[in-house]
Amino acid sequence: MVKFRRTFSLMLALSLVACSGKSDTNIDGTQVKEPAPAEIRGLAKAAFGAARVGSSQKSAPLGGYARGCLAGSEQLAETGPTWQAMRLSRNRNWGHPELVNMVQNLSKVAAAQPGWNGLYVGDMSQPRGGPMLTGHRSHQVGLDADIWMLPATNLNLSVTERENISSISTRRSSGAFTNSSWSRAHHNIIKAAAKDKRTARIFVFPGAKVQMCKDEKGNRDWLRKVRPWYGHHYHFHVRLACPRGAKGCKDQTPPPAGDGCADAQQWVNNILNPPPPNPNPTPRKKRREFTVADLPQQCSNVLRSQ
Repeated sequence: MVKFRRTFSLMLALSLVACSGKSDTNIDGTQVKEPAPAEIRGLAKAAFGAARVGSSQKSAPLGGYARGCLAGSEQLAETGPTWQAMRLSRNRNWGHPELVNMVQNLSKVAAAQPGWNGLYVGDMSQPRGGPMLTGHRSHQVGLDADIWMLPATNLNLSVTERENISSISTRRSSGAFTNSSWSRAHHNIIKAAAKDKRTARIFVFPGAKVQMCKDEKGNRDWLRKVRPWYGHHYHFHVRLACPRGAKGCKDQTPPPAGDGCADAQQWVNNILNPPPPNPNPTPRKKRREFTVADLPQQCSNVLRSQ
């Protein structure tokens, strides 16, 4: 019976993926090709990508940010007083209740900034977390959210407009510096996200971190959570720590001590003056796609839950 259920779940997942007919659009407006059913047969992203609603379980992140799932997720409303969820066709406006609450609170901070009425919220997680059909390796346990850099001036965008509007890039010189679209509002919003005790990390391009280090004149402790990373100039990425009591959740190692500004400056230096290539590079192994069996054991129950 268990084998039959698993086979039926996978067949259902593949049929939903094959019939969805949805295009996937990046936040910069470029199109992403969805994988064909034959390319994902047997993979966890097929099953989790096909789930349309959360499981009827107690909310719990299970596993790690890039290898896990989410039980009992909560959906961020498509539109709120100070936010709009973007790219609704992706169905990725789900998360742990703590993440939903953090995003809602942060949107109020954004609404208080000049020229902002709130936030445009990009990808959070799928209804049951897990690996995604396209895009992220993380965002699997409902504790990650991408926040667009584009100021949310219009909170009455239609579904179609949310599919086609693009965010803005805030970098120049390949991420070594911020451009004219970067503002003090971006600084303040990221600062508020970092000061939330639930936040573990915020990923943003190196030039933005260096600029914030230069501009911050008060307590700099929050800067420790802001980490330079590739990309992240159309959006910044907020990651929460595992909630208290979430025994099945696996935290990342905390960031190094200090404000991290020297490290961010080194990233910038390497962008402007790239070090010579390693003459004997270690071959990179191709990442293996996960099956459901590769995820925490509880994730099978998450998929089967009604």
